[in-house]
Amino acid sequence: MRKLKLIWDFRGPDAHKIAEHHEKHLKEYIAIEKTNLNITGHSQVTNLHSIAFMVVTDDEMKPIRDALKPHRGTLYQE
Repeated sequence: MRKLKLIWDFRGPDAHKIAEHHEKHLKEYIAIEKTNLNITGHSQVTNLHSIAFMVVTDDEMKPIRDALKPHRGTLYQE
């Protein structure tokens, strides 16, 4: 089964703190919706750009994308 990484971008001096906080909401969503995967994370790209992400299965992608509105997505590489 193909895995997709949904990504939210945050920019500015508080980007890393915001991405870290956003990941908490992604974990809450996973617990409530009981998604197939439980993979989330956040990382700092630059001093002014951080991301939060959630990994979903191919069949879950559209409803989760429509509900959570990520900024972009990519194939997940383990």
